[in-house]
Amino acid sequence: MGRLTEGSLARAFAATAAAAGERPALSIGERTVSHAVLDDRAARLGGWLAGHSVRAGDRVLIASATSHELVAAYLGTLRCGATALSVDAGATAVELRGLIADAAPVAALCDAPAGRRLASLGADERPATAVALDPEAPGIAVAAALEEGEPIAPAGDAAPAILAYTSGTTGRPKGVPLSHANVLASIRAVMLAWAWDRDEVLLHALPLSHQHGLGGLHATLLAGSHAVIEPSFEPESFCRRAGEVGATMIMAVPAIWERLDAWSEISRAGLDALRVAISGSAPLPRALALRVSKWLGQLPLERYGSTEAGLVLSNPLHGERKPGGVGYPLPGIEVSVRDRDGRELGPGADGELVVRGPQVFAGYLNRPEETAAAFTEDGWFRSGDIARLDPEHGSFAITGRLKEMIITGGLNVFPREVESALDEHDAVGGSAVVGVPSEKWGEEVVAFIVPRAGELSSAEALIAHCRERLSGFKCPKRVLVVEELPTNEMGKVRRERLVELAGGGAASRGSGATSTETETEKETEKE
Repeated sequence: MGRLTEGSLARAFAATAAAAGERPALSIGERTVSHAVLDDRAARLGGWLAGHSVRAGDRVLIASATSHELVAAYLGTLRCGATALSVDAGATAVELRGLIADAAPVAALCDAPAGRRLASLGADERPATAVALDPEAPGIAVAAALEEGEPIAPAGDAAPAILAYTSGTTGRPKGVPLSHANVLASIRAVMLAWAWDRDEVLLHALPLSHQHGLGGLHATLLAGSHAVIEPSFEPESFCRRAGEVGATMIMAVPAIWERLDAWSEISRAGLDALRVAISGSAPLPRALALRVSKWLGQLPLERYGSTEAGLVLSNPLHGERKPGGVGYPLPGIEVSVRDRDGRELGPGADGELVVRGPQVFAGYLNRPEETAAAFTEDGWFRSGDIARLDPEHGSFAITGRLKEMIITGGLNVFPREVESALDEHDAVGGSAVVGVPSEKWGEEVVAFIVPRAGELSSAEALIAHCRERLSGFKCPKRVLVVEELPTNEMGKVRRERLVELAGGGAASRGSGATSTETETEKETEKE
């Protein structure tokens, strides 16, 4: 296990840079820098931070759109032994205030939009030290900091490497301190499973404030390979870029796969060098995975992880991949499926996925009660996700989430099961299912669907489609049509927003949702 966890991120990156030298490390836009240049920038910015009273274990807030300056800020923070608090580039002033109150960072490195929002806070509500990651941002210019900074040796692993925050799609975000051992174990396990070496050319358009996008950068810097990161995503430019750089790996979320699949000119052209295409951060609908495989020539490799446990499960690089499944435990990880009483369940049964291994965090920041609730008595992390072990293949599928489970008429409904049925309909381009309070049923099942281009089916037809595949109590009572589902930056559906849209006629008051309600209570009562 020591091989997975030993060292600090800064020392591991520096060792790789010494070996990789002038090999390309990072391309953003038209600019490419080498491993040696990245290491020098990390050493200098880390030195500047250390010279301005940032100590090992201090937290540093980083908020910026994807840029070379953002990467320098992150690596410089690690270099001096501080803990990186990377937040969404679009975080509002209210969100920034809450994160700062919880995490107490001593410095902030921001681009202009984030810097202006930060500056709007009171002097006692924001860090005293500010570094500007672009010319319009408040604070000392990052170029000046890099010039002034005395290069320093990489720090050790005494303090947490990262303070990540849960996505907050169903509640208030929680701070997740991740140690160097946590992060290194997760990334090294992925590199082993996906045969990631120095010849890899990774292409993605994911934000570096999230673990999926950041994980690609980590693996690149550990392997001495090349990451090409697009600041924004458009199907045509993304595919053209893949051909230009000879991308061997793509990392994406389901929303990106959906847009690629919907692009009229999509083909394998330009992807000749591609050996693996990764999907994560949200469930990849089975129907979409199968459509993508027709033009990609392979099923996207779906994997599963969480902020707290890192990457846990992955479909195999070689061998059979199951659409809708997330594969097998990664090296060093143990998983178990358990019932509400903590008893292990056998293949074919739905239960909570619990996880143990070096990737798993130790506890939430400032949340002792929630930390205690997150672990079993015997030390396993309770993921909150519902999983099933395939009795034939021994692989895992994620079938739902405990907090999202709908209880209607005393019966349990997992939204993902209903979504999978809806997604099989030719007229459905995407779906999300939520439970809405109901006097009669406790909760009623409400479906939101995004129609495929040029196609729209009636609610009755969609529910009839579901009834052919599901028990009556699982079928939607209402179907609402929307142009798009509300999601966060990583494509995770904001279900709390859908509950708002579905309740009290909100969907018909300027939300963009069209109600195509239908009654199914009578049929449900007969089940």
